Amino acid sequence: MMTLSQVSEELEIHFKRIDALLPELQGYMPFKESDFEDIEKIKTIDSFIYRFTKIQDRMGEKFFPLVLAELYEYKRTMALIDVLHRLEKLELLSSSDKWIEYRKLRNVLTHEYPDNEDEIIEAINLSIDAYIDMKNIYHTMLERL
Repeated sequence: MMTLSQVSEELEIHFKRIDALLPELQGYMPFKESDFEDIEKIKTIDSFIYRFTKIQDRMGEKFFPLVLAELYEYKRTMALIDVLHRLEKLELLSSSDKWIEYRKLRNVLTHEYPDNEDEIIEAINLSIDAYIDMKNIYHTMLERL
């Protein structure tokens, strides 16, 4: 099993990479269908989606359980929803429902269907705010530890 330090190092890399491309990405907002015909925009969007997905996965699957373990609050049998509820009870997560919404965003972003460009565009626009919140959650949890 990975340590909190190892997971944090991995997350830091993903945060740094998104932070480096975020100004460019925000300059494209709001996204529209024609953006998917510009290769430079696609590279930036794809890079953001890849990192966003990695952060969302690592925080939910590794970081959150390790944070709870550090606080002696984790049981190996806990499902993600139980982990989220426990973090919310400990006031380390403002809303488990919000995290579940971020998970849904992640799922929309990773399933590219040619007929759902509008849904993907909306998800990209929403995921930028979600990213900022996920980064704040991460730093808040580290500070509490």
